[in-house]
Amino acid sequence: MSVSPFGIQLAYVVSAALFIYGLKLLGSAATARRGNTISAAGMLLAIVAALLDQGIVEYQWIFAGFIVGGAIGASASRLVQMTAMPEMVALFNGFGGLASLLVGAAAISGDAGVFTLVTIVLSILIGGVTFTGSLVAYGKLSEKISSAAVQFSGQQMVNSVIIFAIFVSGWLFCLYPETPFWLILMIALSLAFGIMAVIPIGGADMPVVISLLNSYSGLAACAAGFAINNNILIVAGSLVGASGIILTQIMCKAMNRSLSNVLFSGFAAVSDEESVVEGEIKPISAEDAYYILEAATSVAIIPGYGMAVAQAQHVVKELTELLEKNGAEVNFGIHPVAGRMPGHMNVLLAEADVPYDQLLEMDDINPRMETVDVAIVIGANDVVNPAARDVESSPIYGMPVINVDQARTVFVLKRSMASGFAGIENPLFYKDNTRMLFGDAKESIGSLVRELGNS
Repeated sequence: MSVSPFGIQLAYVVSAALFIYGLKLLGSAATARRGNTISAAGMLLAIVAALLDQGIVEYQWIFAGFIVGGAIGASASRLVQMTAMPEMVALFNGFGGLASLLVGAAAISGDAGVFTLVTIVLSILIGGVTFTGSLVAYGKLSEKISSAAVQFSGQQMVNSVIIFAIFVSGWLFCLYPETPFWLILMIALSLAFGIMAVIPIGGADMPVVISLLNSYSGLAACAAGFAINNNILIVAGSLVGASGIILTQIMCKAMNRSLSNVLFSGFAAVSDEESVVEGEIKPISAEDAYYILEAATSVAIIPGYGMAVAQAQHVVKELTELLEKNGAEVNFGIHPVAGRMPGHMNVLLAEADVPYDQLLEMDDINPRMETVDVAIVIGANDVVNPAARDVESSPIYGMPVINVDQARTVFVLKRSMASGFAGIENPLFYKDNTRMLFGDAKESIGSLVRELGNS
């Protein structure tokens, strides 16, 4: 069965339209699932059209790839814990970069022009950096390697030499494409540079890194599209690259930092001064916390990575319903970089069917904080740290945070007094209006639910 070039291009146009519409729907939590499905349908159509365009009409291979890939995707979505979602996203970014690297390498031919060779170089370079950089991000997020910024003497010099060598090998490859040495050297250098680019970035900056690597994977795909002259790959890569850059800028703005500062400065390297926090920790039991919550008319819940670790989102929903039944207004304050990937908290709360209109962004919840009777911080640390506002020597000084310390009473749910992902002390824990509810967040909230349910 042959398909006309017009039919192939029409399929590409329809696929691009589905990508754009699906991406638009991803902008709202209420329509994100539908947008994801529409985008996936567009990708399936694009893959089939591309295979037909290349003269591959053995449909058994198309169906086999669809079944195997679908099984892997379905298994990943079902089996991977929500706490592991950030590192899974990092791996997906990495595999996208690796795919672009392989496509670029496969596009090499004896009659390739200068433009094609340049796009091959770009797809290999960006794809290689994305692949190994994403693997390092995965290691930091999963804590298989240290999440701290890894810096050593002469690091910038080493990076400069690698970048210079990449340009030289890429230039020589374009001059002598028939010589495999320059191709192999360029691939090795791009993989090495991906590692060197991410290891000096601390764990607290990983949400920004994930967004940036997502953008890189799109740019690599776009370059690969030019290398093989495939329009839909160019369009899809451009959409991913542009949306990733936009999200990266949003994340940087939420941290009040520039992208260059994130990439070239270790998070904990802003200041070497160790601030001394004065005050006394005031623990509280679930029974005593119940009496305060029972009298509250306004409650703000600030989720963090600790909620994901404890898988507490469903019991948090139960607590919300009981508080509302008791006459309290309940809202959630969502910091843009809470958790370890963009939108991490939104995904968790959506899984528990928390209404979207209760999820307030930082700029919306902060003006209300002084009128909040009780602010409940569940496993969040750095995004509620008042040192970002008050302590100039703090590594996170200037980063916008949720001002929970302005609430009348603050409950902080933590397993211990360990510091957050940024590795710095939090003065919030020592304030007069703060009470520490120690223990597993799911169990602690479950105790509050039982107390409220029996009242």
